[in-house]
Amino acid sequence: MSDPTTTNETNADAPITPGDELAQTIRQRDEYFDQLQRTRAEFVNYQKRSKTQADADRGYLIGGLALDVLAILDNFERAADAARAANVPSIVEGLDIVHRQLLSTLGKHGIEPMVVVGEAFDPNQHEAVMQQPDATHPEGTIVAELARGYKLKDRILRPAKVAVSVMPHTHPTA
Repeated sequence: MSDPTTTNETNADAPITPGDELAQTIRQRDEYFDQLQRTRAEFVNYQKRSKTQADADRGYLIGGLALDVLAILDNFERAADAARAANVPSIVEGLDIVHRQLLSTLGKHGIEPMVVVGEAFDPNQHEAVMQQPDATHPEGTIVAELARGYKLKDRILRPAKVAVSVMPHTHPTA
């Protein structure tokens, strides 16, 4: 059996020819060139990912401002309802025009109201505020919207506050 340490020592003592040195230099050059190409490709991919992420983030930056505006919109809707109850049609008409304009402006920025009545309750999109006995709807169906929910593009900006149907309790007659 040969000892591996002696084999390495004899190879280390062997003279390196110019051809071997050139081959080794060429291999090293090729490795460095390959590493350079990979690094460039990784950097280009990083730039693309960063730009895509920055663009996506910019689309959702208005979320905080939108929540503040939605609180004002809620109060605006309450004022319109009060004007309807007071039977003041000229004021109601003006408030409705401004209300449509507000919703249109929010829509231009990707903020849309959610339509939830009749839908199945989803805790990712809705906040159940109460349960309402209802024999006409399957259990877990939204039967009333107590506060409107809104989406910002594909994300929930504000969940809808809803009443969810439950089966009514039946009292046994004795």
